[in-house]
Amino acid sequence: MYKIAVLPGDGIGPEVMKQAIKVLDKISEKHNISLQYKFSDVGGIAIDKYDTPLPEHTLKICENSDAILFGSVGGPKWENLPPDKQPERGALLPLRKHFNLFANIRPVKVFKPLKDSCSLKDHLIEDGIDIVIFRELTSGIYFGQPKYISEDNTFAIDTMKYSVSEIERIAHLAFETARIRNKRVTSVDKANVLMSSILWRETVTKLHKEEYPDIELSHMYVDNAAMQLVRNPNQFDVILTGNMFGDILSDEAAMLSGSLGMLASASINESGFGLYEPIGGTAPDIAGQNIANPIAQILSAAYMLRYSLKHDEAATKIEKAIEEVLSKGYRTKDIYTGKKGEILVNTEEMGDLIVENL
Repeated sequence: MYKIAVLPGDGIGPEVMKQAIKVLDKISEKHNISLQYKFSDVGGIAIDKYDTPLPEHTLKICENSDAILFGSVGGPKWENLPPDKQPERGALLPLRKHFNLFANIRPVKVFKPLKDSCSLKDHLIEDGIDIVIFRELTSGIYFGQPKYISEDNTFAIDTMKYSVSEIERIAHLAFETARIRNKRVTSVDKANVLMSSILWRETVTKLHKEEYPDIELSHMYVDNAAMQLVRNPNQFDVILTGNMFGDILSDEAAMLSGSLGMLASASINESGFGLYEPIGGTAPDIAGQNIANPIAQILSAAYMLRYSLKHDEAATKIEKAIEEVLSKGYRTKDIYTGKKGEILVNTEEMGDLIVENL
């Protein structure tokens, strides 16, 4: 029996989460996996009910679970609250820190049926795109101290700080993953300007030399990496980078897949416990309309099966079912182009189709 904390959150979160649960129910039935869901509020809805984005009872449910399946939080209604009360800062960041979810894994894959939805020219993606980004998630400029705005509001300070141990543990995961892929790692930094990036590059280089000489390691400045992702994405296999750079690059890479509604993520700690979420946000402009793309949330559930619950075969079957549905021409509004053979479906219908193809 696996206990799963399910936190749908705000906006389209509850709608797409419903589809992910449908898919999990079907795949768990086929693979004899016993899942027990514990639903709880987080983000804006929790602020409205409990005056906090991360209620104590929600945190307790997460602590007593084997993994967290997360929807999305935030929206215009809560964006003017004090920083620590805002849904993103008051819920998602504390969860990452509380559970030491230091490794954010973002696979970026262009499903063959969606090649036309990719923003790049055909010749750049004719062989497909399959990249995995490893982003350090609990340190760097988002968590470094001191961090403040001056009393007279004339300047502000954020501190970008990394230790050798923080760099090593995320680098280990990237190198280990490269060993079962194509044995290539690109480490992204800004070592020509930042002292923390100098330490990052030195640490990654030393670890590579001592423990992973069989892996091809290259280094790239973040500005160049941003350009190369849209110039020639197939040069990348495993990308290793820090918190802020990873935040930016992974969102840029998301558009290679055709839509933010197609990209999921896994955030895990050293014991394998993880938080699994789509990266497209709450999309308040389409919430409640049954038109949101649930695939990223469903893929997040697949990653949960793979990384935390160790059911890789079940995860792979979900991914194949998604590709099968897309190959038959079914599209939600965000990936619908109107071309011959495409069939526009809503959120519920997309979830049902994926279940049918399992």
